[in-house]
Amino acid sequence: MKKTAVQVAILGLLGLVVGCAAWAQSAARKAPGPEQILQRNWDGIGSKVIAMAKDWPEDKYNYQPNDQVRTFGQILVHIAASNYYAINPAMGKSTKDLQDDPKQYQTKAQIVAFVEKSFADGDAALKAGGDSGALAHLGNWVGIIEHSGEHFGNLVTYYRNNGVVPPESRPKK
Repeated sequence: MKKTAVQVAILGLLGLVVGCAAWAQSAARKAPGPEQILQRNWDGIGSKVIAMAKDWPEDKYNYQPNDQVRTFGQILVHIAASNYYAINPAMGKSTKDLQDDPKQYQTKAQIVAFVEKSFADGDAALKAGGDSGALAHLGNWVGIIEHSGEHFGNLVTYYRNNGVVPPESRPKK
């Protein structure tokens, strides 16, 4: 079937309209901003660390491969306390008196609560600051997210040393 010039023009115009509509729709879906990107990474490492804190048996919170390194529980406390080196500046607070190894968290319940609180406080700080706050404190956020990831790796080793599969490596239901 031969198409007339009018039919070709109408098809071309229709294609242009459909193309413009698709472009407008994709443009309407805004790319994530700095706050959303940091939030995704913060929540990602936070959920992994919190899962380990809850999963690990209380009687093994004092496990350490040797006496030169922190115990499992001490690493969790260190992660949670260190999170405030990003949270405090983002909230306009000082880091002057922060301790990255506070001693008051001794039991599994205390440690789990502290870890959860630190990641929840980070969520709140990121949301409160929005994109401008995320950018203003980008170095702190990226550094602390990386720090948590490094210690997550430590905890994976503790799991493996004890013949236990870490929660993140278990089959998903």
